[in-house]
Amino acid sequence: MSDSSINQSIQQQFGAVAANYTTSTVHASGADLQGLIAAAALTGSERVIDVGCGAGHVTIGLAGQAAAVVAVDLTPAMLAQTRAQVAAKGLRNVTVEAADAMQLPYPDDSFDVAVSRYAAHHFADPLSALREIFRVLKPGGRWLLVDVVSPEAPMPDTFLNAVEILRDPSHVRDHCVSQWLAMYAAVGFVGTHEQTWSVRLEFTSWVTRMATPEPEVAQLRRMLGAAPESVKQALGIEADCSFHIPVALISGVVPR
Repeated sequence: MSDSSINQSIQQQFGAVAANYTTSTVHASGADLQGLIAAAALTGSERVIDVGCGAGHVTIGLAGQAAAVVAVDLTPAMLAQTRAQVAAKGLRNVTVEAADAMQLPYPDDSFDVAVSRYAAHHFADPLSALREIFRVLKPGGRWLLVDVVSPEAPMPDTFLNAVEILRDPSHVRDHCVSQWLAMYAAVGFVGTHEQTWSVRLEFTSWVTRMATPEPEVAQLRRMLGAAPESVKQALGIEADCSFHIPVALISGVVPR
């Protein structure tokens, strides 16, 4: 699938369900959200870009500590959710704009900090996106990625990505931590795996949030129920098909 086709798929998938991500407990709260905000360690002087802002939870969490936050996303309906949340909070230092992570419309050295949460597994070309993020950060700038990461073992890695794609056809890939660190190094970031959390996905809310069609829901139940024992252990698959995903915070610094 081409980059443009993937982007169209993302807009189609998330355009119809954007409001669900405003109220989703997994997205609106959690230790990983608080961990990302704490890791940003903003002092009030920074210009921040939130890449793939979704419904705006990270943007809102950082806006009170930053000089300015630019929130970008591909999907107009997601941008509308972010704008509504920003307006409701009365935040005046936030700009919400449509942009592709692989073609950020900003000059070199525009930002002090770049962040992204639960978006990178939709990047059509993650290496291109990383190059763009590296480009728009100032020397010494920091990049903080929080996303689902696949287990390093091949079988649970393949299984996790298979169920992700079945639930959401716009899914590209949950990369392993080692893959992310290799991509960071290829771009020029000094990368560090800071932390990993285990996040429980309750099955019914997981598929409802994405409005997954019933035939795919039934197939997902069959796959999760019949998963090999090594996969069940790696993903903590429960009797009701709820399961646990590893979510990592991986930082990168632009050398001075």
